[in-house]
Amino acid sequence: MLPKNLCLLLVINLFNLNIFAQTNKVDSLQNIINSKTSDPEKIKAFKALTYFYSAKNFDKAIFLANEGIELSGKSKDLSATATFKSLIGVSFYLKGNFDSAAHYYSLALDLMAKANDPGGRASVLNYTGRLYRKLKEYDRSLLMYNEAFEIYKKLNDEDGMATIYNESGVVYEYKAEYNEAISRYTNSLKIREKQNDLLGKSYSLSFIGAIYSMQKKYEAAEKYLQESLEIRKNLNDSFSIALSLQDLAEMYSEKRDFAKSIAYYNSSSAIASSLKYTQLQAENYSKLSEIAEQQGNPSQSLALYKKYSALKDSLFSVEKINQIEELNTKYQTEKKEQQLKIQEAALQKKNFLLTGSSIVFLLLTLTAINIYRKRQAQNKLHLQQEVTRQQDLATKAIIEAEEHERRRIAADLHDGVGQMMSVARMNLSVFEDELVLVNEHQKKSFEKLINLVDESCKEIRNVSHQMMPNALLKSGLASAIKEFTDKIDNRIIKVSIHAGGFNEPIDKNTETVLYRVIQECVNNVLKHSGATLLDISLIKDNDGIAATIEDNGKGFDSTDKNKYDGIGLKNIISRITYLKGTIDFDSSPGKGTLIAIHVPVK
Repeated sequence: MLPKNLCLLLVINLFNLNIFAQTNKVDSLQNIINSKTSDPEKIKAFKALTYFYSAKNFDKAIFLANEGIELSGKSKDLSATATFKSLIGVSFYLKGNFDSAAHYYSLALDLMAKANDPGGRASVLNYTGRLYRKLKEYDRSLLMYNEAFEIYKKLNDEDGMATIYNESGVVYEYKAEYNEAISRYTNSLKIREKQNDLLGKSYSLSFIGAIYSMQKKYEAAEKYLQESLEIRKNLNDSFSIALSLQDLAEMYSEKRDFAKSIAYYNSSSAIASSLKYTQLQAENYSKLSEIAEQQGNPSQSLALYKKYSALKDSLFSVEKINQIEELNTKYQTEKKEQQLKIQEAALQKKNFLLTGSSIVFLLLTLTAINIYRKRQAQNKLHLQQEVTRQQDLATKAIIEAEEHERRRIAADLHDGVGQMMSVARMNLSVFEDELVLVNEHQKKSFEKLINLVDESCKEIRNVSHQMMPNALLKSGLASAIKEFTDKIDNRIIKVSIHAGGFNEPIDKNTETVLYRVIQECVNNVLKHSGATLLDISLIKDNDGIAATIEDNGKGFDSTDKNKYDGIGLKNIISRITYLKGTIDFDSSPGKGTLIAIHVPVK
């Protein structure tokens, strides 16, 4: 029995329509296309009409599919565009233009993936599997069929599963694994009978009959094949009738009933010619040539063989084989090795090895250089980080030492010198009671002495509190700044202070350093600016602490770097840097000075 190379199962239910084989629906579909209905309805009609003609008039089907592609492109319907391209591929396949078929299948598969249409992809995989089957790439063909079957199974698409049972059964038939082939055809037949799908049933019957013919069970084969033919005649399906006639012709040839075989082959060829089904014609000519030779008619056999060869050559040009192979390499994991001449292959291999070795050497060298530079950069970064860390530690140590010394001096002044001065004041008071002052001059001199001791005690307390204010220890930064500024004589300069957000305590180290910085800034204003107004703002929020000190004094050129060489400004900048904060000076001669500080909250 002639293998069913190109058996296209037109019962695939791509569009959930039941009108594909009904010629009385053609006019209504054409009316929909020509009407002013919506684009989706027109696209649906184009699909149905293209599918109808894909087994009757290949050129007409291609024309309609291209019209559908133009419409679906405007609607951005990727799935529909992919369907039309796959149907063009089917028509080219049946015409024998395998290069064009392979090209359109490839485009359709890509579009189905982009459209996320698994059912459509399964359909195109089926077409592609049939193409590989034609090339006798049976294992690859089965890979395509298996992938399509799994998709249909997940979608619970019995129609698609039945199609794949038949299509893959043909592969096992070619591999002479007849039991597996019959099993698959029977599974398909059960589904078609369940669906009452006559055309689908006819294909399963035809396939089973072909297997029996191969096994020389001619009576059973004829029964199945004739039943299939009768169904197709009732459906008036020219394409499938041509296939049934070919199957019967082959069976009678095997029985050596050449008269019937020739009649059936000729009938099949007549229909194939009207359909421009080149491959079917070529196969029929090949078998008729064999029969003529067996009947002892070599001249007729040669003439038929020449017709077969001419059609075969048109089907398998070098360009077409290359195009099909491109599809193969695109969708399969294995790549078919091309054979070259021995000398050219050896030269290519040598050049490849030489070039590869050079590239590998170059890559290794570049990699080594890159690793070396990367390690250098890492070492440099680590060194910089270590230097920064040591600088931070040194700064911290200096600041902590300064604060420690301030606390010590403040304690010594308060507890030492301050106490001694207090005792001296008390002794003078006692001495005043015992001393007899003989005149007014002595009395005034003694009072001046007492006042001088009182002023000294007060100055010692002020210096002690400035070095370590009690408010900073007890009430925090804002209170300490306010206490410090309250002591400034407002006849010299008016000071206003605004503080907010200091409800929660902050890090003592940050608090102390900020106090010193603001204290130094205020002292600079008092000493150097000649200002009459001083505004201080302290705001604490989630981002940190923002402080501004602004005066209306004589200002300075803040762009002059030499102005920052003084010890006072250097201390201010180093302390803010230690706190990982920022400080900006905005000043110009005659326009006052604004110092903006921001320190992150720890």
